[in-house]
Amino acid sequence: MMKLTRTVGITMLGIGLLAPVPAAQKARETKVQPDSLSAKTKRFAPTEITANASALHSLDRRALDKIIEAARYMDAIFLRQAWSGNAALEKKLEQDSTPDGRERLHYFRINMGPWSRLDNDEPFVPGVPRIKPPGGSFYPDGMTREEFESWIHTLPTTERDKATGYFYVIRRGPDGKPLSVAYSDEYRQFLEPAAKLLKEAAALTTNETLKAFLRKRADAFASNDYYDSDVAWMDLDSPIDVTIGPYETYEDGLFNYKAAFEAFVSLRDDAESAKLAKFSAYLQDIENNLPEDPKYRNPKLGTLAPIRVVDEVFAAGDGNRGVQTAAYNLPNDAKIVSEKGAKRVMLKNVQEAKFKKTLVPISQVVLSAADQADLSFEAFFTHILAHELMHGLGPHAIDLAGRKSTVRLELKDLYSAIEEAKADITGLFALQFLIDKGALPASLERPMYTTYVASAFRSVRFGISEAHGKGVALQFNYLTELGGIKYDAGSGKFAADQAKIKDAVKQLTHELLTLEAEGSYQGAKSLLDKYGVIGPTLKSALDKLGGVPVDIEPAFPLAAKVPGPRR
Repeated sequence: MMKLTRTVGITMLGIGLLAPVPAAQKARETKVQPDSLSAKTKRFAPTEITANASALHSLDRRALDKIIEAARYMDAIFLRQAWSGNAALEKKLEQDSTPDGRERLHYFRINMGPWSRLDNDEPFVPGVPRIKPPGGSFYPDGMTREEFESWIHTLPTTERDKATGYFYVIRRGPDGKPLSVAYSDEYRQFLEPAAKLLKEAAALTTNETLKAFLRKRADAFASNDYYDSDVAWMDLDSPIDVTIGPYETYEDGLFNYKAAFEAFVSLRDDAESAKLAKFSAYLQDIENNLPEDPKYRNPKLGTLAPIRVVDEVFAAGDGNRGVQTAAYNLPNDAKIVSEKGAKRVMLKNVQEAKFKKTLVPISQVVLSAADQADLSFEAFFTHILAHELMHGLGPHAIDLAGRKSTVRLELKDLYSAIEEAKADITGLFALQFLIDKGALPASLERPMYTTYVASAFRSVRFGISEAHGKGVALQFNYLTELGGIKYDAGSGKFAADQAKIKDAVKQLTHELLTLEAEGSYQGAKSLLDKYGVIGPTLKSALDKLGGVPVDIEPAFPLAAKVPGPRR
């Protein structure tokens, strides 16, 4: 759960205007050559993302605006989490009113920073570090994995849990030694006004579950304890669907330990949600039949696995940077997942926009005319659902020869790419399982695999420095090696081999689930090193897609008139 004009050479940015950069890093500052950013920006198709709010009670409509206003603070926090120099850099970029300056600011805001997420984090602003700091600003500048790991081994258990926990940044004390700082302290200037707005929205709404969540989330912003509000979020049953706070760990490229702030504000689609709720009844059956050693299966999944289909009206922070999120599966806290399951939220209007503006034109390049006829939004939508469902299944909390741990802690920086690949491929396995049981129509099978192949090109274009893109490259190359995906060199077209792809999917599902259950960092590294790459055949196909948008750039009409803080 998942998210770009042309510049002539400029030197308007001196590094002194940014956050302090270690001396060793200054030698590696980028010098951007004259180039245009417009082609990069055009990879993101401007798209209006909205929903019909006319059915909301007048008080809830007012609450919605308060929630959107609170959500805007997530942009300010995420900008600082992604890189310590971002806030100062954005302010400087805003002062350049030239056409090139406006383009650069535009692309900066798409990426939430000066590195192009679709181009393996290539810098596009002069004076910034050539390499995007892998730990963002979650860790002190220059901190290495080795220093962090040596430090945490000196800590008592409670302090080690903070250091590796979702909701603490690492800073250096006056003595230069690392220490953990709670998000509630680090981001107080943004969390306090956001909490005030959430409480005002809670006072307005007519829905009791939304009232409870907003109040508890506001309290969590002050206490740094998110457990009660995450439980309340799991119980949320409201026309206004809200996700706000620190959740995903993709931005922490050092360890995937630290949660980034994001927000999704949506309106629920009751009819579509009811249609998909039936999937919850099959989750335990799917878990019991996963192709892995039975000892790794979870004999009792969490009791709740709500599925919500919504139309997004606003997104912020980690929820609105680079490639847009189409669905998400939260919370990530293994304790809550074991107790309550996980909630899947499907952003239907976002998915429809992606399908229309990216996947249809991609299919016209990579698929034969006959296979294009099998391209299906239903298959696209259903596989995204399965992807999110499968994040909640398979290994999470694991036992390593008596040592309790989690997959996330063991796989560290590789976790996100492996987990995204696992969710994708086990999603295919699960859908085939349900087709074989008769729970889904057999007519879905062929479109499912054909749409999956076309969609692989869509995801790989996100770049293999991004977890989803790298995870899809792994799948594509692995399945191709086993013959599940075939390439016709004469026509330059790709296809799913319907006779081989099922077994190939099952084999990769087994491999990914096993390495997660065993917490095998080396196994994950070997797999990604071998398969998480762009080979010549894949690259030649991607080169043909230059005129097709990679993703959408959303505009939110319902939020346009809602005030917000300076980022």
